[in-house]
Amino acid sequence: MVAGYEGGKALAVIKYSEKVLEHFRNPKNIGMIEDADGQSTVGSPACGDQVSMFLKIREDRITDIKFLSYGCASNIATGSIITEMAKGKSLNEAKAITWKNAVDELGGLPPVKIHCSVLAIDGLRAAIQDYEEKTTGIKQERKVDEMMILDELKKVIYPKNGINIVDTNMIRYLSFEEGVITIEISIEETDLFKQNVLEEIDEHLEVLPGVKKIEIKVVEY
Repeated sequence: MVAGYEGGKALAVIKYSEKVLEHFRNPKNIGMIEDADGQSTVGSPACGDQVSMFLKIREDRITDIKFLSYGCASNIATGSIITEMAKGKSLNEAKAITWKNAVDELGGLPPVKIHCSVLAIDGLRAAIQDYEEKTTGIKQERKVDEMMILDELKKVIYPKNGINIVDTNMIRYLSFEEGVITIEISIEETDLFKQNVLEEIDEHLEVLPGVKKIEIKVVEY
């Protein structure tokens, strides 16, 4: 168990599995690779979590991988386990690793910390993409549209059931016009996870190119 602090105030005690604590206390593959073939940084310290990934690749296989973490115990533990899972794998095999695989390997995560595994997977895939763009000379860009926004929202996990907010049918309306994302989300005002979910939505969408404003309306159906 780990007690958190925010603004000098103690937060509720969070229960972690022994494996999470093991990877938090003794993280694997921590550090940087100065001559990395692919690297990435995802998340933001201002939002509380950030992960950087560094890859060495030979013949489309990850021969070395390291990470740096700015965040909580779950952030460090997921970075550690995912680098262990990816090391030695082909790029396609590494791309196939999911946040659920990481959570299972760690023996579970507290519901409010599942987003850390999503962030670490994003970091791994972004580092692979960086390598592929460097080797092919082709930048992989997607136009920001409603489908892309939905894909980003699928990375927001509803802590109560461990399913993303799109597949949970919580998104009732979505539009993207002139840089403004408008969302209606079905969640009760008294839901303990409401603020977590709304903050996660902002964090995932505000970094998309061309997004000027995010308007979220909470509705109850």
